[in-house]
Amino acid sequence: MENSLRPKGHSLGRYALRRLLLLIPVLFGVTLLTYGLMFLSPSDPVEMLLQAQGIPVSPEVVSAMRVRMGLDRPFLEQYFAWLWRFLRGDMGVSLIDGEPVWLMLKSAIPRTLLLTASSVLVTVVLSVPLGVLTAVRQNRFSDYLIRFLSFLGNAMPSFLLSLLLLYLFALRLGLLPVLAGGSVKGLILPTLALALPMSGRYIRQVRAAILEQLGKRYVAGAISRGVRARTVLIRSVLRNAMTTILTLISLSVGSLLGGTAAVERIFAWRGMGYMVMDAIFMRDYPVIQAFVVWMTILYVVINLLTDLSYALFDPRARKGLGVRS
Repeated sequence: MENSLRPKGHSLGRYALRRLLLLIPVLFGVTLLTYGLMFLSPSDPVEMLLQAQGIPVSPEVVSAMRVRMGLDRPFLEQYFAWLWRFLRGDMGVSLIDGEPVWLMLKSAIPRTLLLTASSVLVTVVLSVPLGVLTAVRQNRFSDYLIRFLSFLGNAMPSFLLSLLLLYLFALRLGLLPVLAGGSVKGLILPTLALALPMSGRYIRQVRAAILEQLGKRYVAGAISRGVRARTVLIRSVLRNAMTTILTLISLSVGSLLGGTAAVERIFAWRGMGYMVMDAIFMRDYPVIQAFVVWMTILYVVINLLTDLSYALFDPRARKGLGVRS
């Protein structure tokens, strides 16, 4: 009888722990697939390493180097040896300049996270108020104007917007630097290049979410009881639409972590995208492998934080997640 009265589901902490444990097989599969694709590549990492170091490539030298690097062993033996080193923090060295990969990531990850955070912040600051405004002033001039501008922003690729921003603010007006160079002032243009197209896309979705809430009975009931429309909008409508807004933020972070390469390249912002583009062009396999694994970890963690935020902002979402109230 006591067990039947106990609420079903797990606590929020146990739910987070269970999701983190589920991350283990996901990472195992990602590392296996990533290492397997690099293993099947036609380019020989030994020859690339020797050429980068200026050492004459001969069959004898290549054979000796393969034995020393363990590349003559079977695939699974090579994979588990690489995975064990990776788990201990040894991600190998770059085949191009011999620099440890973890040092490259240590320099690149904070820059990408900073650019992602600033872009998401600007996106939220623009899309949420404008989305609410277009919903409240539906079918008025301001609604049509904002929706038209959001359509233009959504249709414009980030790389094209980057070039336009560079021409206007850096070359013509001279207000901002052409190359970001890691400075706070240099962060402005790449942030706008990423945030403006996303804002154009998300304004319409916020508008749709707010309009859906405004059409429900509780809004009309609250206003009929004398509650101010602004109070209903802020305390009830926005709170109920928070799930949609949190989803937009999660999608933004996920897309930015892996999709900033072109913008980082244009503005010379040396983040993860800049680093991995160089690695792909030069076929620097250790860097590519580390990038894929770390992006997977960050993406899964962001999805977990998004699910937890659903349960915090909307108690009704806890039932769908199997979490006790």
